[in-house]
Amino acid sequence: MVGIREFQPGDEAIFRGLNEEWITRHFRLEAKDEEALGNPRETILASGGRIFFATVDDQCIGCCALLRKGDAEFEIGKMAVTPAHQRTGIGRKLLIAAIEAAQHAGTRRLYLETNHTLTPALTLYESMGFQRLPAERVKPSPYERSTVAMELFLK
Repeated sequence: MVGIREFQPGDEAIFRGLNEEWITRHFRLEAKDEEALGNPRETILASGGRIFFATVDDQCIGCCALLRKGDAEFEIGKMAVTPAHQRTGIGRKLLIAAIEAAQHAGTRRLYLETNHTLTPALTLYESMGFQRLPAERVKPSPYERSTVAMELFLK
């Protein structure tokens, strides 16, 4: 049974480990990663962001963060699922939890950045209603690996 819970004291190392695994498997850690993963309480939670974990038998197997970008906007970021649990619906459950939390907070727009080579992630985001931003609307990213920007408007 998969559970979803929020960040708790002591989860810093788990959050970092889950994200380091996928980032270093496909890319490299960048300065912005080091900042967020080094102190998620300050860089994500202190500004009103949230971090969700997927668990099985009290073991964290995935995570997803909501990073506050304004009064009515969050960015979906730092989403990871362990390789053994990928393609099992864990990412979808995490994304649903983040979307529902954003809706309850009165958010009107969710934004995310990803890479064009991450086909399963793109498929998931598009299946949840995220749409790619046209090039003229994409702002410069702090991540070199960011090649796709997407948004979802909430009701």
